[in-house]
Amino acid sequence: MRINKYMALKGLCSRREADALIKAGRVKLNGRRAVLGDKVGFGDEVTMIGDAPPKSNLVYIAYNKPVGIVTHSSVEGEEEIADILNIKENVFPVGRLDKASHGLIILTNDGRVTDKLLNPKYYHEKEYAVKTFEPLKESTVRKLSAGLRIEEDFTKPARVKQLGPNMFSITLTEGKRHQIRRMCAALGFGVVDLKRMRIMNVRLGKLKEGEHRYLAGAELSELLGSLGILNQKN
Repeated sequence: MRINKYMALKGLCSRREADALIKAGRVKLNGRRAVLGDKVGFGDEVTMIGDAPPKSNLVYIAYNKPVGIVTHSSVEGEEEIADILNIKENVFPVGRLDKASHGLIILTNDGRVTDKLLNPKYYHEKEYAVKTFEPLKESTVRKLSAGLRIEEDFTKPARVKQLGPNMFSITLTEGKRHQIRRMCAALGFGVVDLKRMRIMNVRLGKLKEGEHRYLAGAELSELLGSLGILNQKN
């Protein structure tokens, strides 16, 4: 696809803003300065020099994703959040929550949030409630807390609290693909249910599945402040 469309779909800016940034020499494609009309394919890297201009009418939404809904790139027969969320704003999910999992995901039209929230170097907390097939042992909780090897990777230490014989909460500061399910599999037990309860200071609370709420006030200010982003007035 054309680079301006790619940047818009990624939530970095509008197509018109992308064209202006490209003309100003502030966009790179695979390390070289991009030009108008460049095409972006699988594996290509698009980066910007400096921050994108902040949008007006920025929105930030807490959404309770149901099981069975995908966050990105649905295939035939699947539904993604954009298909079922009935709002006027054009927003995108920040990060992923796999199809079999449910709970909190943040949606926004502010492209500045993506790297600030997802890059593991920032150590932002995400909390999950996990129900397992097998009863948990104290040794299992200790191993989950300490970090462990999953395939060719190692997980960082996590905060784990046992909530019942077959249930625990885990707070991560990284987001490896299917991390919690892979951690559990590495220790020999399966996951019945996985629900994300919190992202930084934003909590799922009483939000029902499929429902959303707009972040505002002190909650939004704390979130953006923790991300190092100035809260822009709409």
